[in-house]
Amino acid sequence: MRLVLASASPARLRTLRSAGLDPEVVVSGVDEDKITAAGVPELVAALAEAKAGAVAGELAGADVLVIGCDSMLELDGRALGKPHDPTEATARWRAMRGRDGVLHTGHHLVLRRGAGTERRTAVASTTVTFADIDDDEIAVYVATGEPLLVAGAFTIDGLGGPFVSGLTGDPHNVVGISLPLLRRMLADLGLRWTDLWSSPS
Repeated sequence: MRLVLASASPARLRTLRSAGLDPEVVVSGVDEDKITAAGVPELVAALAEAKAGAVAGELAGADVLVIGCDSMLELDGRALGKPHDPTEATARWRAMRGRDGVLHTGHHLVLRRGAGTERRTAVASTTVTFADIDDDEIAVYVATGEPLLVAGAFTIDGLGGPFVSGLTGDPHNVVGISLPLLRRMLADLGLRWTDLWSSPS
């Protein structure tokens, strides 16, 4: 089975590899700004579907599984992806500190076997409690550049980890891909997680 991750996220790839999978990476050319939806969960689902669908359309042959994902933080009903610049990242952290947000990740699978194609879509949501950090800490963190590279302007597996005081839900989801949800989606397609391990132990 050819396994493909339709994402440029190094954190998603690292998470999958740590869990035994070793997908090849093919990045879609989807224009994310053209995709809209009624709510944040619906938006990340639509983006994941668009990315996985675009990559699957570029690949030839059967026995291919494409995984597409997209993550956004929901705060005050707004979808927050990657900040565009340090000013936005700073304003975002000032709004988030001491509060809870919900990190949504859309997952879409495209499985081609023989002449058939099956698709599955699901969303995982994890509540993130942000520490009440001060302006100086925000300035130093933003200056590292890390917040500009990630949805929600924070990480839990990098420099931002100490600024997240709690999680309710799957922590992998905050990194960008929910492993428990992905395992259930694969099972629904008749695939065992362990059968996809690159080096079974």
